[in-house]
Amino acid sequence: MKITKFLLFGAVMSLMAACSDSKGDEPTPGTLDAVEAALQKAVVAYVDNTVLPTYSAMADAAVKLNKLCQVIKDNYEAGTLTATDVENAGIAWKQSRKSWELSEAFLFGPANTHNIDPHIDSWPLDKAAMESLLADIRNGKPWSLTNNGGYGLIGFHSLEYLLFELSADGNTSRVHSLDYTPEELEYLCAVAEDLCQQCVCLEACWAGTDNISAEKQAILEEAELDYNENYGWEMKNARQAGSRFKTYREATEEILQGCIDIADEVGNIKIGRPHIGSTEEDKNYIESPYSLNSVEDFVDNIISIRNAYCGSRSGDPSVSDYIRSKDKDIDNKVRKAIQDAIRAIEVIPEPFAKNATGTLAAEAVKATGTTLVEALEEAHDVIFIDE
Repeated sequence: MKITKFLLFGAVMSLMAACSDSKGDEPTPGTLDAVEAALQKAVVAYVDNTVLPTYSAMADAAVKLNKLCQVIKDNYEAGTLTATDVENAGIAWKQSRKSWELSEAFLFGPANTHNIDPHIDSWPLDKAAMESLLADIRNGKPWSLTNNGGYGLIGFHSLEYLLFELSADGNTSRVHSLDYTPEELEYLCAVAEDLCQQCVCLEACWAGTDNISAEKQAILEEAELDYNENYGWEMKNARQAGSRFKTYREATEEILQGCIDIADEVGNIKIGRPHIGSTEEDKNYIESPYSLNSVEDFVDNIISIRNAYCGSRSGDPSVSDYIRSKDKDIDNKVRKAIQDAIRAIEVIPEPFAKNATGTLAAEAVKATGTTLVEALEEAHDVIFIDE
């Protein structure tokens, strides 16, 4: 499980509390000063054009994945299961996975407070524990999603294990063989449904339940999984009654801290731990190994930083615009560091597990875990210059 995120989140919350305490009385809504007005535009564009579309796409793909896993089960029972059925589910898995990785710069808020992040994305998968669970299931032993390995044997990576498999030499990924058992497919469908519910919940928590599709509202109602939250509204309406954000500065700090956290995780944990490989656990600390999706996961994480910092759409007001207005050199430094990190990561060959200790991985660790983190920290400091 990615414990680092929770430790970082706690530190961020403590920092925010300290900053809030130092500001005295809560600011009142009304005419915004130039700083708050500029940051408001950036925050609104961030929520509407980066966060909400990303979570909507992720939930859409997860709904599709859930249905395609049911197709696998139904066709197996009918004796018509084909490799294409499994391949289609694998494609939907990659689609939902991509949107999730593109969201990792904003894992604060609902993804953290409702434990959605560890629920759907704990890794690395414990292969031995997964095989033991599947053996128990095949032998008719009772199971439930909540009582078998906690979060470790559900979510994206258990589905990955059931939909993909590596070649004998570990160099290529292929569609999982069709030698499922009925019991395994029951588990597959249960995990897919659970993932679907969590992804839809995350979208609802940012968009507001009333603003997601009727199909998704029905999914939440059936799962009894509605927190009646609209975190996106709170960010966009900082300073207003009902928002946890006293200022747009606080909202912007949250955005930048989210970027710092994932840059640190990608560079120093996702790539860094297996690169150093000081223990057997570190060597096997590989994300998405069965689908050979590791490097794409890492690149998408950095793209999530770019989208959060620069905006997802050309011409959108962005955090970058504000930083540039205060310190052009720091903004240029962040933008360059983002691009350099992407380039450094994307040249690492798959399988990542076989290339994690190489020089290309070392360069990616430095570009992401040091250079990009430091540049983002400088940008973070800029938002408090005029405070």
